[in-house]
Amino acid sequence: MISGDVGAALERHVEFPEPNLPRLSVDVEDESSTLPEEAARLLRKHWDIGSGPVGHLVRLAENHGVVVVFSPAQTAAVDAYSFDDGYRPTVVLNPAKEDYYRQRFDVAHEIGHLVMHVDAEPGSKVVENQAHRFAAELLLPEDELRDLLPSKADWRILATLKETYRVSLQALLYRSRALGAMSDVSYRNAVAYLSSKGWRRREPGEMPAVEQPSLYPKAVEILSSVGMDELSLAKESRVTPGIFRTVTARSPVREDLFLEPQEVDSQDGVIPLFGSKIYKPGT
Repeated sequence: MISGDVGAALERHVEFPEPNLPRLSVDVEDESSTLPEEAARLLRKHWDIGSGPVGHLVRLAENHGVVVVFSPAQTAAVDAYSFDDGYRPTVVLNPAKEDYYRQRFDVAHEIGHLVMHVDAEPGSKVVENQAHRFAAELLLPEDELRDLLPSKADWRILATLKETYRVSLQALLYRSRALGAMSDVSYRNAVAYLSSKGWRRREPGEMPAVEQPSLYPKAVEILSSVGMDELSLAKESRVTPGIFRTVTARSPVREDLFLEPQEVDSQDGVIPLFGSKIYKPGT
């Protein structure tokens, strides 16, 4: 995979965090067990996520050695996908998706695949539903949300939960029904109202900027600051400069980012990067 080729080239100069992803294999034909929810709780414990909302999910994943990148716009056919090709577990995001809340759910969904389905073929209805349940439990833990979710569509309560837990109204409605807080009838009525207001396409309220990857972009920025340019890194990765910029971008449209000066440790010649090390050329 191209992202692995780029990452391997960067890791000749940069030490990234080691992959730290628990595995809990789930039977891809099992529609009834609670293993997807158990897998989400396992991840929260493994990553030391305390009670309450999950913070910046992309950054959290990267800090645990999961690569997050954008796909080239011309090849983006799905919301997101993931794989573990032996280099690092990787999540690939659609560059056209600008919905902060849905992107976070996509990332949680793909992390679910990486935890539960590393040897499974993706795409089946059962597998996708398992990843959906994993994402819901990861972002909206049952033991915290059960008593907070309304039994009917109280939009004030739902708006507060949306802002607190950083998920969409649609995800909250789905979770309310799944946990039994909301009846099927109340759920259908709420979805119908949401559709009538046009909120299925664009929910009310301010839309935050989507979460951006930092692992590859920061490595490139710091390497550039010590004399290694993108062209040479692209050549070392054996990809075109355009593909290299896409894979190492913070956002689909690369921005000029201010990089604060980094202090170099004169004893071992390294610069801190995500709590690990980046090596100066020639060391």
